[in-house]
Amino acid sequence: MSTLQLANAFETPIILDILPGAEAVNQELRRTITERKKTDPGVQKSNWNGWQSDIDMLDWGGAPAQQLADHFLKLCANFTTGQAPNHSWTVDMWANVSEAGSSNEAHVHPGVVWSAVYYVDDGYDGSTDPELGGNLVLYDPRMPFVRMLPHGLRYRRPDGQAADSQLSVRPISGRMVMFPPWLYHSVHPFHGAGQRISIAMNANVVAR
Repeated sequence: MSTLQLANAFETPIILDILPGAEAVNQELRRTITERKKTDPGVQKSNWNGWQSDIDMLDWGGAPAQQLADHFLKLCANFTTGQAPNHSWTVDMWANVSEAGSSNEAHVHPGVVWSAVYYVDDGYDGSTDPELGGNLVLYDPRMPFVRMLPHGLRYRRPDGQAADSQLSVRPISGRMVMFPPWLYHSVHPFHGAGQRISIAMNANVVAR
């Protein structure tokens, strides 16, 4: 019997989920965000050529925004271990609206426990064309080490594939992508004919 085994260590957790009842929730979120954009000039952070609200969406997003936050916090509780006595979870939430040509530069979300993005409308209008872009890109936190091996060599993953330096996630309406806030991430330029609407969230714990 062979004793050879490959055991990868120090994994980075990335959670992909679909919000229950997403279609109905998204209709309300789309209406609320579209109306907010008409009167709110938005803020400029990592976004290029897109509109981004401030982080107070829970104050104006109504019941659908609270439902989304509650689902996010259930995932946070599921994928976090240990106890923080006399502390409770909080959520910051903001909306993003992207037209063709919009993107987000690589950035992190310091000072929180979890981050997530939720897609109200992926903007693809049913197309599966990869040339429409707009993918969420999550970068290996070990960079540039993973690209420093000589002669283009790369380590092999347990599934037999070569380890890569980034993970590209295609948005799907109703999908939530959750990841550690220290993980560098960006959004490739979006070229869809529709309007991309997404919601970003940070979860933290605070003293009661």
